[in-house]
Amino acid sequence: MQGGNRPTRAAWPRVAVTGASSGLGAALALALAAPGRTLHLAGRDTARLAATAAACRGRGAAVTETAFDVTDPAAARAWVKGSGGLDLLLANAGTSAGTGGASESADQVARIFAVNLTGALNTVLPALDLMRGQPRGPDGVRGRVAAIASIAAFVASPGAPAYAASKAALQRWAEATDATSRREDLRVHAVCPGFIRTPMTAPNRFPMPMILEADEAARRALAGIARGRARVAFPWPVYAAARLMGALPPAWLSRLPSKADSAG
Repeated sequence: MQGGNRPTRAAWPRVAVTGASSGLGAALALALAAPGRTLHLAGRDTARLAATAAACRGRGAAVTETAFDVTDPAAARAWVKGSGGLDLLLANAGTSAGTGGASESADQVARIFAVNLTGALNTVLPALDLMRGQPRGPDGVRGRVAAIASIAAFVASPGAPAYAASKAALQRWAEATDATSRREDLRVHAVCPGFIRTPMTAPNRFPMPMILEADEAARRALAGIARGRARVAFPWPVYAAARLMGALPPAWLSRLPSKADSAG
């Protein structure tokens, strides 16, 4: 297998994206939209999803659009299987409880884990199962899945405990699974971006260092996947700072302002 090679865009003729109705998901779809590529886009907001799909068609891609909630395992599985085959799945759908230092309610915690972790697995696991029966592509890989985690995965953030924990679990699962999936000529990538200018971060009222526009974040994510990186983390200075903070004793982190909220 040549999982470390840099495949061209032609190596991913069939791509699926969840959370494609806005933010990073829409940016990923638009970055991939090109003649000769089929995009399977999913989201919960029918109108916004249709707008993303129309923009992708305008760039020459063939597009299907399906509105469903990733927390519905049957709907997620049917969407993946209905694609007929995938070269890349971007499990991007995610949510947070917002900012402000208030405690997350039980319902918020349950919803965040249901979307960010279980919801991602609801699409990733059927996709890997589908890809196992596919021939190898030009890059020597049968298929790839990319779980969109966050740099928040590396810090036990007092401002967003469920978000950070759900993204940490997703990042750990993706990287551990990639180690074994390579034996089957499959790749699993953990994408860990920092702050991105999206509707999720719009309510934040604190400095967001090195915040990226969604199209730039999409470009960096896809470039890292193409290079075969198991962990695609950016921007590097924010990632390094998160790793440093994550190494601090928990008692120290508890003294930090709770505004250190979710990235991505």
